[in-house]
Amino acid sequence: MNASKPKVVVTDFAFPDLSTEEQILSNAGCELSGRRCKTEAELAELCKDADAVITQFAPITSRVIGVMSRARAIVRYGIGVDNVDLEAARGRGIPVCNIPDYCTDEVADHTLAFILAATRQVVSHTNHLRAGNWGLAVPLSAMKTLRDLTIGVVGFGRIGREVTRRLAPFHCKLLVADPAVAPPEIERLGARPASLDELLGSADLITLHCPSTAQTRKLVNRDTLARLKPGSILINVGRGDLVDTPALVEALENGRLGAAALDVFEPEPIPANHPVLKMPNVILTPHVASVSPTAVKKLRETAATIALMAVRGETLPNIVNGVKPRA
Repeated sequence: MNASKPKVVVTDFAFPDLSTEEQILSNAGCELSGRRCKTEAELAELCKDADAVITQFAPITSRVIGVMSRARAIVRYGIGVDNVDLEAARGRGIPVCNIPDYCTDEVADHTLAFILAATRQVVSHTNHLRAGNWGLAVPLSAMKTLRDLTIGVVGFGRIGREVTRRLAPFHCKLLVADPAVAPPEIERLGARPASLDELLGSADLITLHCPSTAQTRKLVNRDTLARLKPGSILINVGRGDLVDTPALVEALENGRLGAAALDVFEPEPIPANHPVLKMPNVILTPHVASVSPTAVKKLRETAATIALMAVRGETLPNIVNGVKPRA
């Protein structure tokens, strides 16, 4: 690595290559080093002398952050930053930036696809037909109409709002729980503000759109599941750790939950022998709700641009840990 050039590292990536990032950074005089790191030791070695760090899923722990001698920013490929130790980065004066707006439509569309598939039993009937059968694959009561349902939206950020906009034309009753949002903002989109307790007890279907924080981890647990209407449906396209997995499985088995549709899970990947993989009342996708060619292009270009801004000492967007970048 040329010591005279700023060094930007990518700790891990799910793309075929880093050509998009390379074009932006090399044209600006930076050198790019990308790996698919598997261990904390590999991450520490890669990041120790980096001027900026871009990460996707790798755990950027306090130990990894502790060896960063030159880092001006840590940039996350995505919205959530739960794989980065924000406190450790704050303690070292390193800004952590995310990319909050690259996949809003994709995730909102995926949510609606899940809702329609779960209420209209699309997957159950596909499997029923492929097995050589004809007619209803489920009890009549499982065939639901959105107009007749109360939908509970937990979290009213960019994605929660777009999900609400998409649901309004279906004429369902919409409840939104988000203590950080003023009631008039929720009411403007045709929904009614509700406490989480009210939402849990009233909704026929609950969809999660909140970040993973100390307050929201295991938000869905045995206690909250016990407050749901029997047979309710759970949608999770947020973060796997919003849901207590053993409690989820138990609720699906005993009928407290009638169905679930999950793009995220804890742990990921889902273990091959996990019972959720064999449950006919569960729809699964492998953490792909954010994906489209447009979204991935924006994600990669934005991450590389923020890293470049960091090494140039420019004002950074989307700082999530309250650190002002060094001049």
